[in-house]
Amino acid sequence: MLSNDQLDQAQKILHHTFADRELLQRAFVHASVTDSRIDSNERLEFLGDAILGMFVCERIFKRYPDYLEGEMTKIKSHAVSRATCASIAIDVGLDQLIRVGKGMQTQPNLPSSLAAAITESVIAALYLDGGMDAVVRFLEPLIDPLIEAAVESGHQHNFKSVLQQHVQKLHGVSPSYHIIEEKGPDHDKLFHIGVQVNGESFEPSWGQSKKQAEQQAAMNALHAMGVVEMDDDGEPLMAE
Repeated sequence: MLSNDQLDQAQKILHHTFADRELLQRAFVHASVTDSRIDSNERLEFLGDAILGMFVCERIFKRYPDYLEGEMTKIKSHAVSRATCASIAIDVGLDQLIRVGKGMQTQPNLPSSLAAAITESVIAALYLDGGMDAVVRFLEPLIDPLIEAAVESGHQHNFKSVLQQHVQKLHGVSPSYHIIEEKGPDHDKLFHIGVQVNGESFEPSWGQSKKQAEQQAAMNALHAMGVVEMDDDGEPLMAE
């Protein structure tokens, strides 16, 4: 069992003071240390996995309103995985609080799956004790950078570069990008950017940064020109 000092340490990591400290205690109990698996964190892990998925999906849905289902699914799979959950637990120190049976205590390194399970179980504990606000407070600074990295890594093609080369070849001009609208606070701003080619305007796009919005706007223009096609999952395919 975790000591009071260890429970206090967990609450500090999670940015939440638990009304039900037994709930927090259970989040760190592996099945190997209990007489019955019902007393372990496995049920919390089940619930936490679903809550984490919902949180990430909602963040992607709201932040990238022009993305189709296939692209959002791809971002989610990059941003949230068992490896990601394990990294979160290790980075913030939750892995140091896992309670395991004596047989596992002799291992020099515990499996990463245990750390991943801890992330999911504490998410469930946070939700049950403090609601979604407590979950958001813990996850937001950890997950948002992962989503952003997943979005950046998803742009295998530099659509701005492809568009530049394409219109230079056809028209001898360069595309021009313009900000249509900005919204949100400075730390969470969204940009709505459009692109014009030889006087013709194409479908603008929202993005969390100017670079992201310009890339998406360039892809929209390339799609309209027939240079980029979309597969059944909404993923871009270069047609030339």
